[in-house]
Amino acid sequence: MAQPMSETGNPAHTPDHQPVITAQAGQLILLTTQDGKRYLVRLQEGARFHCHLGTLNHDDLIGQPLGATVYSQLGHPLLLLEPSLSDLMKRVKRATQIIYPKDAAYLVHRLNLRAGSRVIEAGTGSGSLTIALAWAVAPTGRVYTYEARPETFLTAQRNLERAGMLPYVEMHQASIAEGFRQSGVDALMLDVREPWRFLEQVREALRPGGFFASLVPTTNQVSGLLEGMEATGFADIDVVELLLRRYKPVPDRLRPDENMVGHTGFLVFGRPILDPQDPQRWLSQERKRYQARKATQARIAEEEARRAAEQEQGGRKYPRMPLPG
Repeated sequence: MAQPMSETGNPAHTPDHQPVITAQAGQLILLTTQDGKRYLVRLQEGARFHCHLGTLNHDDLIGQPLGATVYSQLGHPLLLLEPSLSDLMKRVKRATQIIYPKDAAYLVHRLNLRAGSRVIEAGTGSGSLTIALAWAVAPTGRVYTYEARPETFLTAQRNLERAGMLPYVEMHQASIAEGFRQSGVDALMLDVREPWRFLEQVREALRPGGFFASLVPTTNQVSGLLEGMEATGFADIDVVELLLRRYKPVPDRLRPDENMVGHTGFLVFGRPILDPQDPQRWLSQERKRYQARKATQARIAEEEARRAAEQEQGGRKYPRMPLPG
């Protein structure tokens, strides 16, 4: 059913000067309900959409303005909207745990991605992060994504095609143990169990000074990755955990939601550098202070051990003084 129209022919409550974008056949749109349900739908002529509120003919949606209220055959209202990047990411068919939008948004920011950037991702998983990376680098950039598992690879391929991001992605069904097929890329993201095993491959593919990131779920994985990055010439190293808390949008009773998106993983960032003389000089001040403290503790322990050994031998032994002439 069509949205009510004003006397001017524009949708009700839409100012005349505002541009109106209408839904088109072949477009992916979002339908939301008053009870919070969200549906991604690819519009096709002659097709029908079914949900708990009834059915809608796609032909009745095609040509309707995005942002309009439409109605099922039972008279229930739904909002016709353009899907956001978050909607595309969260509604992929899942073969693996997806990266949450809060983490993906920060990754795009820290990887310095923009139109024209070249970025490598491993592994692809369900393709949720791949969608966000492609969204950032399109239309002139490229995402190169690697996934070793055949079934997961095919699921990600279908998800990317559905989201309309496949033209900006080059997919490889391959292990990264032998390295990447690209070199000189601007950014590289590892979402694998033991990322420290592939840092040499990362350095071969990522340009010096480029942007590296990895997501791992546990602190021992973070420690292993940090040790590997220090040993292979990375600088500007940073570890981040993002916590997201929503608030109830009630103006006169603003309260935080009872549920929040807490720990979803640790994000580790770094930059491969060229400093053959002393790459350790670029470690963080916290790391340098810790190393200095450990070195001092080692010297104290060595001195205490030496003194204990002297005590066991009867105390400090001084050389015999020469007799007067």
